Amino acid sequence: MDNTVRHVQLGDLRVSSEQRADGTTLIRSTVPVAPHPAKMTALLEHWARHAPDRTFLAKREGGGDWRRITYAETLAAVRRVASALIERELSAARPIVLLSDNDIEHALLSLGAMYVGIPFSAISPAYSLISSDYGKLKHIIGLLDPQLVFAADGAKFAKAIAACCGPNVEVVATRGTAASHRTTPFAQLLDTQESASIDAAHEKIGPGTIAKVLFTSGSTGMPKGVITTQHMLTSNQAMMRHWLAFVADEPPVLLDWLPWNHTFGGNHNFGLVLYNGGTLYVDDGKPTATGFAESLRNLREVTPSIYFNVPKGYEELISALRQDTALREKFFAGVKLTFYAAAALPRHLSDEFNQLAVAAVGERVLMVNGFGATETAPSVLGSTLATSEAGNIGLPLPGVTIKLVPLGGKLEARVRSPSVMPGYWKDPENTSKGFDEEGFYRFGDAFRFAEKDDPSKGFIFDGRVTEDFKLLTGTWVSVGPLRARIIAGLAPLVKDAVITGHDHGEVGALVFPDLEACRALMPEAAPSLSVAQVLESQTVRAAFVTRLRDMARTSTGSSTNVTRLIVLDEPASIDANEMTDKGSINQRAVLTRRASLVEELYAAVPSERVLTAK
Repeated sequence: MDNTVRHVQLGDLRVSSEQRADGTTLIRSTVPVAPHPAKMTALLEHWARHAPDRTFLAKREGGGDWRRITYAETLAAVRRVASALIERELSAARPIVLLSDNDIEHALLSLGAMYVGIPFSAISPAYSLISSDYGKLKHIIGLLDPQLVFAADGAKFAKAIAACCGPNVEVVATRGTAASHRTTPFAQLLDTQESASIDAAHEKIGPGTIAKVLFTSGSTGMPKGVITTQHMLTSNQAMMRHWLAFVADEPPVLLDWLPWNHTFGGNHNFGLVLYNGGTLYVDDGKPTATGFAESLRNLREVTPSIYFNVPKGYEELISALRQDTALREKFFAGVKLTFYAAAALPRHLSDEFNQLAVAAVGERVLMVNGFGATETAPSVLGSTLATSEAGNIGLPLPGVTIKLVPLGGKLEARVRSPSVMPGYWKDPENTSKGFDEEGFYRFGDAFRFAEKDDPSKGFIFDGRVTEDFKLLTGTWVSVGPLRARIIAGLAPLVKDAVITGHDHGEVGALVFPDLEACRALMPEAAPSLSVAQVLESQTVRAAFVTRLRDMARTSTGSSTNVTRLIVLDEPASIDANEMTDKGSINQRAVLTRRASLVEELYAAVPSERVLTAK
């Protein structure tokens, strides 16, 4: 394959290292953080002056044509919305809550709140629309105690609002009403005359002002509210501009579905566009077999200069590019850089992606990765051409120091950065636990050197330190890498896996199947079969056993040898905290809730549901 890579200007990520007597290693960026504004809304004012007619945001109206709003139009609307918030005398101690998905009104309300120093919190729509008991939403609303709640469709969110919000909460909706609450049309906010005090209110916003409270995904418990300041956002964007240096000269164009209630979409991508005067097309597609059709429709009209997605999204994209020559040529002709995050991208996907690029335009398009957290706003590591091999999460961005502490045979990763949070909202206990004695934030994750003891070659994510366990033999099982191995080894038949084996002598797994892939093994009968019938069929069972045996032949010891598994016929539950709103699995919650299945997995006489490699 042609190894020529399309040129794109990236910043130099230089580091120095210090080895301590206790085995701790500090890896410091030697690049300072560039000067940056005190607040993100200063960038909105800047681009409204210097590129007033450039499209800032675009979204399809009712699935039809693109509705666009320029930087000048955005600033004018934001000032009117902010004036409406001033009229309501909203308190900075009681953030505004936004319940619905990405759209232009969502952006205007968020920016309007930031413009006058009222924190806001975008909440995963899954907590309102998928959950049946509203447990996480009640927890979040209880912490924030908002005076104003926004939903694009008041009727769609009415049940959740009635169940979780007090009677005096004002609901703002683009359309529809929440029957239980006084509902104000969003258009009424836009019709507000500019307040005489708006400029004074904006002037008071400084680096320490709270911009938003962004909740963690809850993969290890109930979501925690991350206090996100203006300084965290602007410093992180300055760090990213050094890394992705070409965006300073070429304002980025994004077509992006990633939700603004998460740090990837809401801080990283939205912020990247605003900070650098780019254009964001809001993609209503999703990285699923059915939801990606809308993303493909949009890609046929809009070519992003940087393409962001999660591995599942790349899997769907590659499948489409393989079949659609016109889309393949259009996409690769325009995209300057591709970026994946949230999970490791399987090597076979990155290889095929490169092959498709070479076939279309004669060169590869650089694919980079990074690492960060909600608590770091988010980026602390980024990969470049020198560290772009699959799985490498890169090097520290400007101003970042990574601390690696030996723990249980791994290196626990901690960070000091200008973009680290001051703490969790109304949660001093978890705030205290989140930092070590030197003030480094604890990710709860482990890294390893891409090349032994050479930090200049970048790092590999090495799983969560809290999930690892020992077999009865005393052998450590590294859950993160093994989970990735199982998903790759059983592909395409599984969506996710939970590792078992604590207090047992062998590693096993509970796996969540990809039912579409399983049905594809017997297409003639599949449409008429129930989930149980599909999973109990000899064809599907044999396919799992074959893959399990293939994995066994390539295992390097007991800690990587998965000897048994049960294919689950019940999906992960968001209400039982088994699954986060973004679809990641809470290993501990699954093992607790399905303890009887773990017992069945290791029974002396295995049941028919247990598939083994023996």
